[in-house]
Amino acid sequence: MNKELSHIDKAGKAHMVDVSEKPMTIRTALASGRVAFPEAVFAILSEQDFLSAKGSIIQTAVIAGIQAVKKTSELIPLCHQLNLSKVQIDIQPVDNALQIKCMVRCTERTGVEMEALTGVSVSALTIYDMCKALSHDIRILGIQLEEKTGGKNDFSR
Repeated sequence: MNKELSHIDKAGKAHMVDVSEKPMTIRTALASGRVAFPEAVFAILSEQDFLSAKGSIIQTAVIAGIQAVKKTSELIPLCHQLNLSKVQIDIQPVDNALQIKCMVRCTERTGVEMEALTGVSVSALTIYDMCKALSHDIRILGIQLEEKTGGKNDFSR
């Protein structure tokens, strides 16, 4: 494997990658993760249709994730600002957990993996924040890139 870190120059200093010579293509990325609850807590949340005194846990997490996707370049220092075409966050209850998927699309010179991962991460943190009064034994698990397309190298897990 003869790969180099793209955000480190020959002198070992951090820099933002110059993408000006790359072609504009449709870029997509899908990331996922989950928020796992103790069984009793998940039962309570399910019975309440994932509604809390603060509002809909799932819808609040979706909105927070979308906002985070749009702010990724402000949060991660070497990310490019991107003109996003679509952000879709889906959160579903599965096996005492909420499964989160975030799909991001744009037509740009660089990919949207970090945006998709950020969307899942902030959605998960929002769920934790809204549910922590019931238990601190809530775990955020398995945040990962599932697939990306449109760049030099496509990826699918």
